[in-house]
Amino acid sequence: MSRGRHVSMLTEGTYPHVQGGVSTWCDQLVRGMPDVDFHLVSLTGSGREPVTWELPRNVHDHTVVPLWGAPDGARTPRLSRHEKRDFLATYERFLLSFLDPAPGCDFGQELFALAALARRGRLTAALSGEAALRTLLAVWTRPHLDTARAHPTLHDALIATDLLDHLLRPLAARLPDGSIAHAVSSGLATLPALAAQHFDGAPFLLTEHGIYLRERYLGYRSAAQRWPVKALLLGFYRELNSLGYRQADLITPCNQYNRRWEERGGADPERIRTVYNGVDPQLFPHAGPEPEVPTLSWAGRIDPIKDLETLIRAYAICRAELPALRLRLFGGVPEGGEPYRTTLEKLAAELGVTDGISYEGRISDVARAYGAGSVVMLSSISEGFPFSIIEAMSCGRTTVSTDVGGVREAVGDTGLVVPPREPEAMARATLQLLRDDRRRAELGESARQRVIDQFTLRRSVEGFRRIYEELDGVPEQVGRTLHDVAALAEDWTMQLRLPDPWRAMAADGTTW
Repeated sequence: MSRGRHVSMLTEGTYPHVQGGVSTWCDQLVRGMPDVDFHLVSLTGSGREPVTWELPRNVHDHTVVPLWGAPDGARTPRLSRHEKRDFLATYERFLLSFLDPAPGCDFGQELFALAALARRGRLTAALSGEAALRTLLAVWTRPHLDTARAHPTLHDALIATDLLDHLLRPLAARLPDGSIAHAVSSGLATLPALAAQHFDGAPFLLTEHGIYLRERYLGYRSAAQRWPVKALLLGFYRELNSLGYRQADLITPCNQYNRRWEERGGADPERIRTVYNGVDPQLFPHAGPEPEVPTLSWAGRIDPIKDLETLIRAYAICRAELPALRLRLFGGVPEGGEPYRTTLEKLAAELGVTDGISYEGRISDVARAYGAGSVVMLSSISEGFPFSIIEAMSCGRTTVSTDVGGVREAVGDTGLVVPPREPEAMARATLQLLRDDRRRAELGESARQRVIDQFTLRRSVEGFRRIYEELDGVPEQVGRTLHDVAALAEDWTMQLRLPDPWRAMAADGTTW
């Protein structure tokens, strides 16, 4: 069986259950290779999340790995005395590997020992015992550790152990024999890939969009857990992230910014191949004339990581100079995101600009969201290589964006890039463009040409086809034959138009 034509795609909280940029990327890749068989392994919350994408025929199987709820092995017998002794020794070394570097414990070695238990359905039972809690408390309270000075409690240990149990559950997932393990994010999605590589010899491909570890640190700044719990979880994520970087046979970041992060995290530069995201310029044609009323347009999901507070503050500054200016926000509010939307509305009221801001929700044609603006905005504090920017560029619109992730690489000299969380800088850049019609038009034309030259969907998908073939050791001549077979269709990218719910539900934003 040729691995180059059999791929297990591993996702966390995205495809095929959630709309957004990463999910769009996954669907593009699967549909772009109709001759490759895909097996989806999606890490979800409860396991009951609906599938919101129409899966193409070459998706031959879909396995859901719920992180919460009762695990399959919840009713297995408890460990024997011998197994319990071995587990506790392994678990102590596992905890020490990311809480106390002094003993020199190997995170990967202990993780794979836990994976062997998980594959037998025994890990949850092992973690549920009182002895596991005592082991954690003993490690936490070593006098030289910062966690000891925070005086961790039994309640902290219960919370941390429960969370670790859920985070480690993907170790039990089995991938089909003879397939490439393609994790489309770092973090938990790499757990089945690491296990498949270690136990079954599967090639491991890691694609990183946003910087997973950075986003975990950002998220835990406001988390409710006490410091010892946060230290444990962030230490676990840090070591898992580095292990994925070191162990992956190939790493395919979507920009050079990610590449630099991966190299600092321990990845071998020789195993990194940057493959930019792409769009189909036919699906995002030139938007034509700008709106008669000067307008700022934004498309995404209403989420704190998009930092719409900065955008609204920048808009208020611009509106003081240009009273007719409007701000149109296209995109849905994810489940649980309603309080953030309320925060934005209160901020706009405090600044006196409520009447100029409209929340458009989802639209049937996301290209119209970009065409609705004189300038397209992006205010995020974390991104990978955002589709919203290259889609807007394909529509012939110039952009003002925050300098995060691969944004600067995407924009080049076709738009303005400003520091994140600085509304004054964003407002200055925006006013420069709004006051210069000729420059705005020229930058928009250059933006579309840049997409055509560098960021097409065909270029992106064919880059991954070659990587799949390389991981399977497909000879170059055979690889060319497979490429020619895939190119027989007049233009396969046009096949993405109808079944893609990103276009149908639209403006739901990127997930990176």
